[in-house]
Amino acid sequence: MGTSEIGLVGLGTMGAALALNIAEKGFDIAVMNRTNSVTRDFVANAGDLAPRLTATEDLQGLVDALATPRAVILMVPAGDVVDDHIERLRAIMDPDDLIIDAGNANFRDTIRRAEAARDSGNPYLGIGVSGGEDGARHGPSIMGGGDRAAWDRISHILTAIAARHEGTPCATYMGPGGAGHFVKAVHNGIEYADMQMIAEIYGLLRDGRGADYGEIASLFERWNDGPLQSYLVEITAKVAAAEDPKTGKPLLSVIEDTAGQKGTGRWTAIEAQHLAAPVPVIEAAVAARNMSAVKDARKAGEDRFGAGAGRFDVPGDETLERAMIAGKIACYTQGFEMLAKASEAFDWGLPLPEIAKVWRAGCIIRSAMLDDMAAALADAPGTSLMLSDSFAKRVEDSTPGLRDTVSKAIAAGHPVPALAAAVTYFDTMRSHRGTADMIQGQRDYFGWHGFARLDDDGRDHHGPWVE
Repeated sequence: MGTSEIGLVGLGTMGAALALNIAEKGFDIAVMNRTNSVTRDFVANAGDLAPRLTATEDLQGLVDALATPRAVILMVPAGDVVDDHIERLRAIMDPDDLIIDAGNANFRDTIRRAEAARDSGNPYLGIGVSGGEDGARHGPSIMGGGDRAAWDRISHILTAIAARHEGTPCATYMGPGGAGHFVKAVHNGIEYADMQMIAEIYGLLRDGRGADYGEIASLFERWNDGPLQSYLVEITAKVAAAEDPKTGKPLLSVIEDTAGQKGTGRWTAIEAQHLAAPVPVIEAAVAARNMSAVKDARKAGEDRFGAGAGRFDVPGDETLERAMIAGKIACYTQGFEMLAKASEAFDWGLPLPEIAKVWRAGCIIRSAMLDDMAAALADAPGTSLMLSDSFAKRVEDSTPGLRDTVSKAIAAGHPVPALAAAVTYFDTMRSHRGTADMIQGQRDYFGWHGFARLDDDGRDHHGPWVE
């Protein structure tokens, strides 16, 4: 029997950073990578932390290096690789040994694995980890899901390595099964939306106003000192200011405009449809990434129709700032309402105020607004975030800026899909009587689906066109 308190499989960028974080917080950790040379080099280069690291060559060696009851973190690619490691580990571990999947797993896979673990009596956790390499190394946001007793058993390590907001660890148990990985997916959906809206404002400044990269960097830096203070606005200023060491040009001017994605934002959009949860800003952001990938088609469109975006009367800095504030509130509102629907559908009991608190530090979408969001969600459970006392006034103040920005951009032919989705969401959600009566009439006409009337008990009725 070994003495290491925890094990970790997978020394890629995130896994290596997380292992060093664990060691730095005073826990002995056994590590293993598929390629043994990677494991050896990792420990050899760990400096003062090396004495807390035990290099192992295979899963059996890893298990043997751990004190009982054992706990092993998997930081391997999502999908079949996770299932393979679980199967191999279960064959050599004791029944009460814990497996923790800390990768970007699809929450439905996590539900399946958690149910299998419960049926066999083996503890299992699926945890979302956000913050990128720097977060993993110095303090990520951690969203736990699975067996509560298993979380309690390992939470002293997870809270120790997590980011802190005013001394409070950004690590919380979210609920059973796939709850943790679902919360992480919605986090990433909000991340997609926030990034897309920032990119759209950047495009208005660059192409519509003709601002240079230094001016854009200065503006985002200034915005980061106000209501928009957040990690993404902060790094936007730094990215805009960066120079390409090869050419000396602004780095953004030499970066291909095709955005990558690993799937979690797309999962959010897909699951929103399953839940009938409206998240149009997130969906627009996912679609924008997909459209960014078809550059040849976009080039053909420009050749045929001409480029729409050009110099135009871009709204002032304060109006653009308000547009981003309104868009941010819209996408967070949609994310939290999606979490509420999932909590009910899967019987998770998701702690929405605690989720907002977990996101206050360590994660990519950390923002000054999250403190107020946590308070609003706690003070008025079940109330839409944008209707809460602390945010309704902000929506009223900022939406005119959003509307002005979107209308002028669209008139000039400048694409702003996420910002446009945000203003359309606002207008739809303040329309007590919309236009779905026409849709219901059409459905009844061609499919005899029936409709409810405003003047009776809501039973199905049919129009005179139905024989």
